[in-house]
Amino acid sequence: MTNEKLAEIRNGFESAYIDGTFSSNLAYKPQFVSNNNKVGKKVLSSIEDELLVCDQFQISVAFITMSGITPLLQTLKELEKKNIPGEILTTNYLNFSEPRALEKLNGLKNITLRMFDVKAADEGFHTKGYIFKKDEIYRIIIGSSNITSAALTSNREWNTKLVSTEQGEMANEIVAEFNELWDSRYTLELDEFYETYKERYKIIKRQREIAKLDEISSIEKYRLQPNRMQVRFISNLRKILAKGKERALLISATGTGKTYASAFAMRELSFKRVLFLVHRGQLARQTKKSYEKVFAKSVSMGLVGVGYHEYDCDYVFATVQTLNRDSHLLEYDPDAFDCIILDEAHHTSADTYQKVMNYFKPRLWLGMTATPDKRDDTIDGKNIYEIFDYQIAYEIRLKQAMEENMLCPFHYFGISDISVMDDKQIKAKKISERDFNQLTGDERVRHIIKQADYYGYSGERVKGLIFCSRIDESESLSAKFNQIKNPATGNSYRTIVLNGNASEDERQEAFERLAMDEGQASEKRQPLDYIFSVEILNEGVDIIEVNQVIMLRPTQSPIVFIQQLGRGLRKAEGKEYVVILDFIGNYNNNFMIPIALSGDRSYNPDTIRKYVISGNNTIPGASTVHFDEIAKDKIFSSIDKIKGMKAIIKESYISLKNRLGRVPYLFDFYENGEVDPLVIVREYKTYQGFLESVEKEGYAGKITEQEMITLEYLSKTVLSGSRPYELEILKRFILHDVINVDQMKQEFQETYGFEFDLASFENSIEVLQGKFVSKENELKKYCHIDIVNYDENSMLRRLKGFADRLQHMEFYKQVNDIIEVGLRRYREKYSVDHAENTPFVLYEKYSRRDVSLLMNCGKDLSSIMYGMKRIDDDAFIFVTYHKEESSDDKNYVDGKPDYADAFEDNMIFRWDSQIGRGIDSSYVADVMTAPRKHLLVKKCDAETYFYYMGQFDVIEAKPARKKDNNGKERDIAKLQMKMHHAVREDLLRYLQSNIKKEEVKAG
Repeated sequence: MTNEKLAEIRNGFESAYIDGTFSSNLAYKPQFVSNNNKVGKKVLSSIEDELLVCDQFQISVAFITMSGITPLLQTLKELEKKNIPGEILTTNYLNFSEPRALEKLNGLKNITLRMFDVKAADEGFHTKGYIFKKDEIYRIIIGSSNITSAALTSNREWNTKLVSTEQGEMANEIVAEFNELWDSRYTLELDEFYETYKERYKIIKRQREIAKLDEISSIEKYRLQPNRMQVRFISNLRKILAKGKERALLISATGTGKTYASAFAMRELSFKRVLFLVHRGQLARQTKKSYEKVFAKSVSMGLVGVGYHEYDCDYVFATVQTLNRDSHLLEYDPDAFDCIILDEAHHTSADTYQKVMNYFKPRLWLGMTATPDKRDDTIDGKNIYEIFDYQIAYEIRLKQAMEENMLCPFHYFGISDISVMDDKQIKAKKISERDFNQLTGDERVRHIIKQADYYGYSGERVKGLIFCSRIDESESLSAKFNQIKNPATGNSYRTIVLNGNASEDERQEAFERLAMDEGQASEKRQPLDYIFSVEILNEGVDIIEVNQVIMLRPTQSPIVFIQQLGRGLRKAEGKEYVVILDFIGNYNNNFMIPIALSGDRSYNPDTIRKYVISGNNTIPGASTVHFDEIAKDKIFSSIDKIKGMKAIIKESYISLKNRLGRVPYLFDFYENGEVDPLVIVREYKTYQGFLESVEKEGYAGKITEQEMITLEYLSKTVLSGSRPYELEILKRFILHDVINVDQMKQEFQETYGFEFDLASFENSIEVLQGKFVSKENELKKYCHIDIVNYDENSMLRRLKGFADRLQHMEFYKQVNDIIEVGLRRYREKYSVDHAENTPFVLYEKYSRRDVSLLMNCGKDLSSIMYGMKRIDDDAFIFVTYHKEESSDDKNYVDGKPDYADAFEDNMIFRWDSQIGRGIDSSYVADVMTAPRKHLLVKKCDAETYFYYMGQFDVIEAKPARKKDNNGKERDIAKLQMKMHHAVREDLLRYLQSNIKKEEVKAG
């Protein structure tokens, strides 16, 4: 044990137990381990982090369930590959551990599993401890968490992570206790206990199920009640009706109970006669059953369509295909119904729906959909928001639904596909025999089945949906599956294909067979293991029993992804979770996967990258997200070269315009969580430029050249909101010609809670005079924006040119728009926790331009701010964590050396100076002598912005030599730095995540 490591452990103890303000390395600091997705914490993630870096592990827990080990399966597979030995000890206490989970763990070659027999020992066993050893260090998580889904992801659980040397007394006691239990005469190997335990577990499980049935109250005593989402929806619906509106839209993620929400609304609003319109017969039957649970027999209910003509019931459930025919429609007077509900309302622009809507005159039209934006925007009358008068009664997205525990938890695994085809090859109308064999060959089939068997499902048998890219692919894969034995049953898989030519009866029969249990099987009618399809299962399919969804196609859009994911998210008896297996190939749109999973529609590349690494920590509830290393690399590659961003921005714009019923501005994008305004401006320079592109003649010529130059400059300098001074001046100049600086200082202090910085304020005036540029030609372009003058009487005066331009309403709107976005961004990202009396916020993102601005440089120094830049008393080091690899004989890409710039741990960073800048150079002296030294890091060259990592001290500097591209050895300096603050774990994990190209090939 080195003195350095001992010092780290002592420092960690100091931070954890004596002085929380003392900075220490997180790797050596005891920690409180709990679940709280709002701050990015899950016990599961702490356990995974330790598993991935340990040399060996020991776990002792009372309970182990499939829902607990499923999210760990990808990590456990990695440990098996590395042959990291593990010992897991559990117990037969309460017969709670699931035999299938024990068998799964025991099937891993590197893990030994044993069970402590509490009955034979005549003592309880309720340990929850996870022991990880690396070199001479133990890290031990001990507390309240068993290996169950809730304990590892969502329950209130309290655990402590201890850090100790091999000689530490507490670690020795814990390890000794584990070894004593492991070697006890009451501890059994798997083959000694498994069969007996499995039988006992089945008997007790059956007894519990019987007991549950006995506990159910009679229907008279039990009345279904709306959940929180449904209560809010009903409340908003009352308000819409009170305003005299006749149309409303409920936007609700798949599986969140739209049907029940509408039933509760009808009950609470006391509507006497209701028509519920669907586009398929099976949905009419399903909906009627749901309504019967809410109303019992208090109203009469009937079907119209699918062979039924029950016109006279209070509540009628009809198919649009039937009701739009005159022979059925004219059975009713136009005012026959108080309310008409339109399910899957994104179809309501179709002629069949429009005929019904033009005939009836109810008090309320209620539309319900999960995908209001799924339509052809180029056709008049297709805007679903407009059809429902822009009255959104309630909207619930996937993330909110998970937060409120409305959906079945999912465990998503992004797995690398072995097919190397790209989007274009897969979508081709005619596909070569070679390419088709890639999609349907035996190797790919074996790969799919192996992964599906390993990651498993919740329940007694698999009930899965498999989404393919092509109809011929789905047919071929289904045929091959049917020739292969299911490892779980020993019999061949039972699968069928459902695509557009399947009849209503065929679909219904397939869904019922998928939902069946084995006990319901007959010689003529067997259950299905999987249904293969391309797209027809995307919506309007309610097979709540689905426990595994396999995606074998490129992600076309976040909407389609969520539709397909949503097929498994409905809760069902005996289904604890659903497994989602996404086979990720070399597709252009891979970047859409994290967008869909996170619900973040900003399309900010940095946000997308970060979610791939740390999404598991932030996803709400018991759900988890994992990507294998090769899949991560494919997604990062897709993010680095996002194609079609202009098309994405246009699609987002049209969706927002339809929703708002007017032209949206940048603030609308920001407020509605649509494409990040900075992304829009990066593509078009100004929002006006985008409007002219998308609206054509509607916006061309509305802005003068001088106005456009002003908007371009402000978009470049203040839209990001990195500081408030320029924005506060502009905000006042929107309405006033003169600003009293003393008054502004007072208001500033009240608004922001920190002292007005005169240097930053005076610099901001120069910025607003068009001087914040990097080149002379830019200064000539922007110096005439004529916004502000600062006189000797502490008064700011708005210049006449700017005042005149503000008389133009469109220019006024867009300037105000920039101000609103900038101020909101500042408040949300940059207004709190400035690090060590600097203008920077730890771990927020900044460009070199932002650094120039915040350091009051007077001009944009981006073009000369590479590697290291000294600004007065501050030295800034800019690091790209993963450099591009050279494809030729050069050692370095474009002369950029392969610097050894990397975090050794949470506190120590190693940095190489530029080649030719030795230990005695002025370049290195600028770093060593700077009173304040700052580190900014980005992951790769594709990223635009750097994370501000904080200040550091140099603890070692030594000379070294390195060859340049000409093979000549030259001086460099190697510096070892210690950060003032331990780097946040999720950010460090993100920066360090990478995969070498040779590993991709080997995979």
